Amino acid sequence: MAGGQDRIWWGREVLMPELPDQYKPAEVEKKIYSFWEEKRLFHAEVDSSREPFVIVIPPPNVTGSLHMGHALNNVLQDIIIRYKRMKGLNACWIPGTDHAGIATQNVVEKELMAEGLTRQQLGREKFLERVWAWKEKYGNRIIDQLKALGASADWERQRFTMDEGCSRAVRTFFVKLYQDGLIYRGDYMINWCPRCHTALSDIEVEHHPRPEAALWRVRYPLKDQEGYIVVATTRPETMLGDTAVAVNPKDPRYRQLVGRMAILPLLNRELPIIEDEYVDPQFGTGALKITPAHDPHDFEVAVRHGLPLVNIFTESAVTNENAGPYQGLERSEARRRVVADLERLGLVEGQEKYSHSVGQCYRCDTMVEPRISRQWFLRMKPLAGPAVEAVREGRIEFIPSPWAKVYFDWMQNIRDWCISRQIWWGHRIPAWYCRRCGQEIVTVDDPQVCPGCSSEELHQEDDVLDTWFSSALWPFSTLGWPDDTEDLRYFYPTDVLVTGHDIIFFWVARMIMAGLYGVGDVPFHQVFINPLVSDIQGQKMSKSRGNVIDPLDVIGKCGTDALRFTISFLTTPGRDVLLGEERIEGMRNFANKIWNASRFILMNVGDGKDLTFSVRDFDLALHDRWILSQLSQTARKVEEELARYNFSQASKALYDFFWGRFCDWYIEMSKRDLYRGEKKDSDKARSILLYVQDRFLRLLHPFMPFITEEIWQLLPHDGESIMVASYPSYEESLIDEEADRQMEALMEVVTEVRRLRSEHNINPAQKLRIVLVPANGELKEIWAQSSGYIMDLARVEEMRLEESVEHPGQYLKGVAAGAELYVEASGLIDLSSEKERLRRQMGRLDQEIKRSQEKLANQNYLSRAPEGVVARERTKLQEFQEVRDRLQRQIENRESLEEL
Repeated sequence: MAGGQDRIWWGREVLMPELPDQYKPAEVEKKIYSFWEEKRLFHAEVDSSREPFVIVIPPPNVTGSLHMGHALNNVLQDIIIRYKRMKGLNACWIPGTDHAGIATQNVVEKELMAEGLTRQQLGREKFLERVWAWKEKYGNRIIDQLKALGASADWERQRFTMDEGCSRAVRTFFVKLYQDGLIYRGDYMINWCPRCHTALSDIEVEHHPRPEAALWRVRYPLKDQEGYIVVATTRPETMLGDTAVAVNPKDPRYRQLVGRMAILPLLNRELPIIEDEYVDPQFGTGALKITPAHDPHDFEVAVRHGLPLVNIFTESAVTNENAGPYQGLERSEARRRVVADLERLGLVEGQEKYSHSVGQCYRCDTMVEPRISRQWFLRMKPLAGPAVEAVREGRIEFIPSPWAKVYFDWMQNIRDWCISRQIWWGHRIPAWYCRRCGQEIVTVDDPQVCPGCSSEELHQEDDVLDTWFSSALWPFSTLGWPDDTEDLRYFYPTDVLVTGHDIIFFWVARMIMAGLYGVGDVPFHQVFINPLVSDIQGQKMSKSRGNVIDPLDVIGKCGTDALRFTISFLTTPGRDVLLGEERIEGMRNFANKIWNASRFILMNVGDGKDLTFSVRDFDLALHDRWILSQLSQTARKVEEELARYNFSQASKALYDFFWGRFCDWYIEMSKRDLYRGEKKDSDKARSILLYVQDRFLRLLHPFMPFITEEIWQLLPHDGESIMVASYPSYEESLIDEEADRQMEALMEVVTEVRRLRSEHNINPAQKLRIVLVPANGELKEIWAQSSGYIMDLARVEEMRLEESVEHPGQYLKGVAAGAELYVEASGLIDLSSEKERLRRQMGRLDQEIKRSQEKLANQNYLSRAPEGVVARERTKLQEFQEVRDRLQRQIENRESLEEL
């Protein structure tokens, strides 16, 4: 820390530093963020003399707006990057946005619908012009919101998954995979969204339970003989596409029917009765209708037995001409009509409730329809092997570690990835077809002629790539790959990825595979899986529940720093964050405490020009040595916890130090030195206040960047911003265990006097007389040397150190540091009214205890309430009982005084 010069801050000369009476976050934040951007403090250049530290942002969708999940994820990234920047590393946080194929196309299509248009009416070229126009107008909305969050990303490096460089990387990567035989095209059963009109990969399908679904038992008449074979189905409407009935070869019930024919009800089509081991004899009736065009397992059965495929649905899941008289019906209406006709014909043998899961589109929640379609696929097993080994060998670490098992389970059971999508917004697959000779051409650059027949009649593949294909290249496409750029050589691989567990499969695993295959190295060394954000009751935030907290609203009310510090304070690896607005308001109070304490310091130290900042230049008192020791221990604790990504413990250490030690104790004790001490005492107090404040602000900066910058600029300092100041390190020489222990003994006296005052309802302004009976000579010396501080802090007018108390019954008795403490009681307490007040309090507590006990004895409550809610109820009951015990002791104490 350095002083002695006038400073220019926010365009004005500061001769005497000062802070306004109130902290107004909105005014401070906008001003400071502009200052950081103008100074280009977020930007990182290649510098071989410095060690890089790199994070790539999980690119938010251009359709997105900031929600609490975004806020948590990006606050944690920003804490890490700011901390590493202050530690002297060449910190680079690469930002950007994702084109979000299906989501963005849906948004623009809705705009067109409002105008009475469809994308088909516009045509592909005009439609894409509309999407690009929408992206230019709204695509950076979430970036502006991230800036409001204080994100110190290198905006000069901002990328978009469909910008020119990323698009070239996507094409190059696709062609490399194709040439290596890892990409193929064919007709296979895929997941189809009837609303989005596109294929979905397996992990884009979300499975939701249907506990109240129905299982129908339907009679299929036998050909050329009396009787039926009864099949069980949850989707009777798809029977219109049946091409066989299957039974298990080991099931004796149907042995005589194998090889015969059944008649498909309603359409009277003949169906062979076949045997296949896929059929579960225990499910339903043990006979299964085979609908190969609408069920992936039935498709495999059909392939094995050479059965025909009958598709009964259009791309919108409306029945087509193959449904005969049921053509033109939506799925639910087709089911209603089919079941009604089967019942009319007496072919429904029964119906029962059946619990199963139904696949839905992860974007629009529409029920997915299995569909045979010509698609592009990527072979995943050859890519998955090296990616599994990279994690097993420790080249990539998952934090918390249990998420590695989730990663392994999915990778070891991986299936080929359907990478093509039937939409227009996205990276168009770089494949062309020659209309003359039919040759398929896959190349990075647009071909002009067919290499086989020289024809210019070429047509590019209409399908685009799955959005996650381009996202998988993000760590290296943003650094210039496929070119061997200086950025790529210096900044790749990146250091840590901060993301949610829900995209381990969508994104994390695919980035690992892509990095190893495309660049030959892992894309990052650590994956920190950040927790989910729930409400204070542990429930998922949703608009329907009315428990959503909008981070922008909270920033408007409480300020960005309050939101950031709340998030970090609650983030422990492996545990959900339970967030309520009252917690954020509590951290707004913390920001105000920092502001007010800083005002006090600046008002008392001036500009610090006359001060030395070496704490070793002074004869330090106990409380001076103690605060410096506590500061150094806090620095050590914060760094240890940040290394473990335990943001909660790091934040708690900062909070406890500043409020619980510096403000509540040291600043209060320093007032005696400032106002009643000699000049050397005053200079010492001023110097230590500045010394501690400067280092604390730097420790806190990654968590609360705005308020720390605003205050730090008014302290004597080197450098243009706290953002690039050095992060305070742990100083072994300042650790003073003796001072810690002795100061604890001093604080216990003050705390015990305050407790007795509070418990006995003594007026806070009332000066007390106390007697201390030290247990040993050391305590006597500590308390004697610090008597003035004790008397100030405890509001004591007389303090005596004695070997014993002659009439202990005339005092309120307490214990401090294992020694006896007495507060003179005469004239302070109206014993009868105090007893009555305490009994009323105890009566109210008994009601609360009874209510809580009844709740926890209710098995219905215990089985239905979230685990976190039940745990808080048990804690609340314990706290009630502890308070009741304390009140009981106070009543007994007053009764003993009455007996004197």
